[in-house]
Amino acid sequence: MWLPDIDLSGETGPKYKALVEAIITDIESGRLRHDVRMPTHRELAYRLKVSVQTVSAAYKEVERQGYLRSERRRGTFVQARLTDRASSFILDSRQPDLVDLSIVRAAYTDFHNDLSRQMHAKLTEEPHHGWMESCRPVAGFDYHRDIGRNWLSGMGVDVEIPNLLITNGAAQGVFTALSTVIQPDDVVLTESLTDHGVIGSASILRFKLGALPTDDEGILPDAFEQECRTRQIRALVVTPIFTNPTNCLMGLERRKRIAEIAEHYGVYVIEDDVYRPLLEENLPPITSFLPKLGFHVSSLTKAVMPGLRTGFLAVPAHLSIRASSVLRVTGWMGTPLMAEIGARWIADGTVDQAVTVQRALMRERQALVADILGDAVVRHHPTSLSAWVRIPEHWQEEWFASELRKNGVAVTISDPFMTVKVPRPNAMRICLGGAPDTPTVQHALIQIRHTMDQMPGVHAFDVMY
Repeated sequence: MWLPDIDLSGETGPKYKALVEAIITDIESGRLRHDVRMPTHRELAYRLKVSVQTVSAAYKEVERQGYLRSERRRGTFVQARLTDRASSFILDSRQPDLVDLSIVRAAYTDFHNDLSRQMHAKLTEEPHHGWMESCRPVAGFDYHRDIGRNWLSGMGVDVEIPNLLITNGAAQGVFTALSTVIQPDDVVLTESLTDHGVIGSASILRFKLGALPTDDEGILPDAFEQECRTRQIRALVVTPIFTNPTNCLMGLERRKRIAEIAEHYGVYVIEDDVYRPLLEENLPPITSFLPKLGFHVSSLTKAVMPGLRTGFLAVPAHLSIRASSVLRVTGWMGTPLMAEIGARWIADGTVDQAVTVQRALMRERQALVADILGDAVVRHHPTSLSAWVRIPEHWQEEWFASELRKNGVAVTISDPFMTVKVPRPNAMRICLGGAPDTPTVQHALIQIRHTMDQMPGVHAFDVMY
């Protein structure tokens, strides 16, 4: 039976917290492996000479953080580490025998490759690259930030240069925002199925992640208000445009209501708005209603090309110094080369042109999704990079994804996006940008449809790749 090597004298803090850290450490190190059954509460309490309540409290906290799962009448089991769960379904690199529909990324075509080659040729011809000489200011060069500020203004984001930081994409922006206002054990709310980066941040920053139910427009205001009324909520992380993975799109009145609740209860809102350039509607950001509580995160990565990892983080004025300090210790500054390319392309209109191309490609591919997958599609939008699709009831998620892999198609099931105690939706995310061209997307969708219509084998079993 597994036993932790820890001091439970209580002299270094609450015993249950020491047990929590020991369990997580052993899961992260691999000593406790996926699907191992944990000792019962009573067994472990007896071996460690602590109360059953201490073990129960520790198990509950570790389960809340996503490292354990309890199954009625079966016991408590080790949940795969987040990195394992994500990499099992989301490809880290392109594989020649698979059509990659597993990762949300912008399409990259000959048009995009020509843009990249032309920019690099131009940079090569220039005699001096002043933006490579310095690694200050940490928040980014003023002229890069000024160009970014003007670009954001056209999308309804009004921010002054001192309150705008350049980041290496939206993921760093969200993490920087969280690190600016969150302390261990703070409560942060997000969608019940959310970007796995937020789940990973909870593990690193040690905050408590709470799940909010959603509908077609995203998080439900009444549920958000109920959480704020019953416990102290520090922040809300929300993606109101093309929520990852469920593809929700929040309307104007919902945005205003969420902002109203956040302001009333003093909750910071970290708005991941990375897909905004792809949206053709003019919807104001939630954070536009929250100048003192709103962090707005944006990037060129999803709308222009995958390798253009440069983004912008707009922060409340009173937190600009702290946010810059967090950026300094976690990455120093956004990569100047990426920021320079992004700034030039914004200024000369290339970004607008690339967004137009990206929207057209997604409209073409989303039409195929609707035509081929039909009523299996739970939610998609004409210019979104992905679709949320129902898996037939006679298939389990892992079995279905495994069968697709055998037939050359990679998709992502719900596992990497599940917060604690959220029931499995038996659905998958299909991403449309990773395939090299539209005919390849069509071929993959036909294979998905064909697999949906099949019955699983009689010896199907759960698979972790």
